[in-house]
Amino acid sequence: MIVAFSVTPLGVGEDVGEYVADAVRVVRASGLPHRTDAMFTSIEGEWDEVMDVVKRAVAAVEARAPRVSVVLKADIRPGVTDGLTSKVETVERHLSA
Repeated sequence: MIVAFSVTPLGVGEDVGEYVADAVRVVRASGLPHRTDAMFTSIEGEWDEVMDVVKRAVAAVEARAPRVSVVLKADIRPGVTDGLTSKVETVERHLSA
């Protein structure tokens, strides 16, 4: 499964980068395949392990912010591995054709 999620601290002002970095550190330390871009962090693995990482990433931000907003989207596709890479490669293949 791939989960794309964003964690936004509320009530801390406009500059939230240091709070988001706390969440991304948790994802990176998890050892699961992941990718972070300007809007979301995507993480790939089994349901329980991915959701545990998301929960811990939210808790890292929650520890410093009075309120946290979470947006989450999941692609649940049993038997597929390396989806973070293969899905993008498929689109790129079609673009280059």
